Amino acid sequence: MSSIGLVEFPKGGFEAVIFDCDGTLVDSMPAHFDAWCEALATFGAGGIFKEDVFFAMGGRPTRDIVKDLNVEYDLKLDPDAIALAKREAYLKKLANVEFIEEVAEFAQSLRGKIPMAVASGGSRYVVEKTLSLLGCSDWFDEVVTADDVTNGKPAPDIFLKASQLLGVEPGKCLVLEDAPPGVIAAQAAGMSVITIPMPLVVTR
Repeated sequence: MSSIGLVEFPKGGFEAVIFDCDGTLVDSMPAHFDAWCEALATFGAGGIFKEDVFFAMGGRPTRDIVKDLNVEYDLKLDPDAIALAKREAYLKKLANVEFIEEVAEFAQSLRGKIPMAVASGGSRYVVEKTLSLLGCSDWFDEVVTADDVTNGKPAPDIFLKASQLLGVEPGKCLVLEDAPPGVIAAQAAGMSVITIPMPLVVTR
């Protein structure tokens, strides 16, 4: 189980909650970074994606990040091929992914009381696999992924889509996010945001 320590979750003032998945609801960012490293190495680009840059880009669609890396390092990596290789590498690590305790407890406390959604920059296949493995798919009324919008985070599209599906005005939605692109996206959508810090592993 992973923990983020003391974070104050509001008791009210919102009519719906939208959760980012990776790094917010679930402690999966280390597995994603390892998968990135494996995928890039497979295509002869090992070592170019630094960990601090990876965390700063959290929540952005894989293909968009590959395009940025191509520009940064004058490469010609195939975004689709890297995305597929990265997905396959991540799925092999899925058994190591676990809830971030405080966020999961907050979600459980609201289950069935107000509309909730997951809005993730990941692909639908991977996000749904993650939620299913952790047994929390039925906590949420909607799941919106990078596959469902034209512009990924930091554009507000994914959060606006989630609020539309939930039937709640953007200004009445609370977002939980961990990465700068997601925070920017939620703010651009006109939503309140709680920033989730990087989790620490708790042994019991």
